[in-house]
Amino acid sequence: MMLLQLFLEFARTGLFAVGGGLATLPFLYSLSDKTNWFSHEQLTDMLAVSESTPGPIGVNTATYVGFATAGLLGAVTATVGLVLPSVIVILIVARVLDKFRESVLVKSVFYGLRPCSTGLIAASGLSVVELTLLNMDALKSFQFLNALRLPYLIIAVILFFAMKKFPKHPAFYIALSAVIGIVFKL
Repeated sequence: MMLLQLFLEFARTGLFAVGGGLATLPFLYSLSDKTNWFSHEQLTDMLAVSESTPGPIGVNTATYVGFATAGLLGAVTATVGLVLPSVIVILIVARVLDKFRESVLVKSVFYGLRPCSTGLIAASGLSVVELTLLNMDALKSFQFLNALRLPYLIIAVILFFAMKKFPKHPAFYIALSAVIGIVFKL
């Protein structure tokens, strides 16, 4: 039963998370609240690991959650559940798109998906900022001085300006962030 639930939850995520891996995050936060398979804090850690390892974020996260929930079979089930809807949709779209490539309706649908995708990715980014840089409990209790997680904010600002001043491959900054986290036990 657990494997079926894993498959269905991640299939739903894979079907509706238009826009790539970051667009899966709002669905994963909702899944966290619904199933208690992982916490929001653990999801932030999964995102960090997924960003720093090869492969798509959504797939890496699905694999991680599946493994943590039901072992190796759970990892495979969650990953297939996430990927299968996209594969099916791509096969259908590829078959149909050739016939309707110049259709105003098809162009309108793809144009309409852009804001949806942008909104999902923006929501994901804001969720990561909230979890990483803000102490929401302090903010909710009006303790504004304790609401900012200053070490994380300082590192984020330094890395932002370093990326602008010294453009390097993103993997360099991901590795640098990992080293900073290890050294300073963040």
